[in-house]
Amino acid sequence: MTPPKPPARPDRVSLRRYLQLFRADLLSAQPQRLYRAWMAEFKTPFFRSFLMNQPELVQTLLKDRPDDFPKAARVSEGLRPLLGQSVFITNGETWKRQRRIIDPAFEGGRLKETWPAMLAAADAAVARLDAEAGDQPVEIEVVTSHAAADVIFRTLFSIPIEHEVATEVFHLFRDYQREQPIVNLGAFLPLPAWAPRFFSRRTRATAKAIRALITGLTAERQRAIAKGTAPDDLATKIMTTADPQTGAHFDTEEMVDQVAIFFLAGHETSASALAWCLYLLATHPEWQEKVAAEAQALADPSFATVAGLTVARDVFRETLRLYPPVPMMVREAARPECFRDRKVPKGSPLIISPWHLHRHERLWDAPDDFDPGRWQTENGRECQRKAYIPFSAGPRVCTGAGFAMVEGPLLLAALTRAFRFEATDPPPVPVAHLTVRSKDGIWLKVARRDV
Repeated sequence: MTPPKPPARPDRVSLRRYLQLFRADLLSAQPQRLYRAWMAEFKTPFFRSFLMNQPELVQTLLKDRPDDFPKAARVSEGLRPLLGQSVFITNGETWKRQRRIIDPAFEGGRLKETWPAMLAAADAAVARLDAEAGDQPVEIEVVTSHAAADVIFRTLFSIPIEHEVATEVFHLFRDYQREQPIVNLGAFLPLPAWAPRFFSRRTRATAKAIRALITGLTAERQRAIAKGTAPDDLATKIMTTADPQTGAHFDTEEMVDQVAIFFLAGHETSASALAWCLYLLATHPEWQEKVAAEAQALADPSFATVAGLTVARDVFRETLRLYPPVPMMVREAARPECFRDRKVPKGSPLIISPWHLHRHERLWDAPDDFDPGRWQTENGRECQRKAYIPFSAGPRVCTGAGFAMVEGPLLLAALTRAFRFEATDPPPVPVAHLTVRSKDGIWLKVARRDV
């Protein structure tokens, strides 16, 4: 069964129709030709943009000359009320300083220290789903959102999702995504900094409420650090790490900015990927049984166990290929360029689309098929090197990529070990706003296994 894919729009549509499609879904607003094109140009009355699919062009933008192609400010316009000046939005020296402080918390050795918290979150997810298993279908995105949020709060602040503040932040983030903040006037028009962005009242209120709750958690942790009673978790590590060049630490507002993006990126992307994982296993029972058999190793888990979850890791990797949580990334040309004999004016948005790159018909064998075994083939290994960027690439590669590749296979294995998943009709319809989710949820039948 071929996994669901959103329909492509006709190659030519009016600007009004494009904006309608864009608001409904970033993916179905794009033409079919992008699955074969190496480079494509789009013109609007306000700007020209270019989509870059050729692996060599992607490498130029992300790896070879990243300083010449900073993140495009327009795309982050709708996220600023929540994310402020987080590492996801900033560029230049500000971004470099932030990464120098953040990166040590996510180094390989630190992942082992987060394992007990991840494992506790996995056990809690199994216990919660056990109460819902039965004859009636379960909306699995709700389950995976809860599980991913639990991982974030346990590893970042050493509190479970049941903590009253964690619960409130979780629900507010769901409200924030529903408001589609990325679909903002500033994403389309080259507005000056002083011009209003016309965020909805609910978008502003939700962002303000989330930041107030995170500020409370951050201030409480600062007091605990001062007293010497803070737990050795990710928040403590980041808040006590000094910039090796300046000796400065994050102040409270900067830390709130970073926590907001950790939650948005770590929670939303992991929840999206895990939900699609479970759906793909439900529609491919032979792979589901392979994951379940391998997951018996979790009967006596240790950090070394995760290295043995090779099937779960390949399934998770393949899901990130088909449904990359962040489907598009936008850079900006800092100076005039010429790519593939096309002149690219200074300031042009340059779009890198993992969604199209991961399904590119000139690169991948059977690009629309779910095949975790592809990663052991020559084509799969070659494409992984040059056309697989679920976490971006180069200096701006997601700092939590290693974290996600432990968390994802662990949660997938734990849930598949405990339950059998079966697909229901109709199939989910992928849509993209902040992340790739299903239009009306992913509904699966869930039955307990005899573990």
